[in-house]
Amino acid sequence: MSPALEARALTRILPGPQPTTLVADVDASFEAQSFTVVTGPSGSGKSSLLYLLGLLDPPTSGDVLVNGGSTRNMGNEARARMRLERFGFVFQFHFLLPELRAIDNVMLPMRQLGRLGAAAMRSRADDLLASLGIESEALKVPGELSGGQRQRAAIARALANDPQFVLADEPTGALDSKNGAAVFSIFRGLADEGRTVIVVTHDETLARMAGRAIHIVDGRVAG
Repeated sequence: MSPALEARALTRILPGPQPTTLVADVDASFEAQSFTVVTGPSGSGKSSLLYLLGLLDPPTSGDVLVNGGSTRNMGNEARARMRLERFGFVFQFHFLLPELRAIDNVMLPMRQLGRLGAAAMRSRADDLLASLGIESEALKVPGELSGGQRQRAAIARALANDPQFVLADEPTGALDSKNGAAVFSIFRGLADEGRTVIVVTHDETLARMAGRAIHIVDGRVAG
């Protein structure tokens, strides 16, 4: 059986007078219902690898396989559709739209996908916020939320379209240790529910909460 997500000889090089290699010939596989952290020094290529795995950036060479299917020759529109349907993203800074209430931020991906009616979107957003313990904050704009609440709202938004894959880039970087540990516990729970979760982190203490770690140095898997 194929891994849920797989990198094959994945490479990304930024062109220019002096080309910069961000990711170099990475092979890695990620099973369903798994929680993997990607660690490494600053500038090692951790985030670049995550963006390639999430189809946010195109590789210079190599391939990303989703449920055994190649994405190498996918056009931009097909890649965008797959991201919307299959992937949920969480970043260090929540990127919630400041003028929208928490519940409206969570509904944004659902509106983009266009599968649900207004009542169903509202119900799902309510359920997601409740599952993350912030249902009482649904009608607040991001500026009225604490840092931990904003990141939970961002996680709810990432889960809006029931993604198979949840990818997070330093999601605890702007949080204190208590809120950081709580967010990592949420990711562990998402993997237990059957999702494939991949988190970039520099925090070795939190990394030990995951089932598996991949260490990146100079764009390559080390060790």
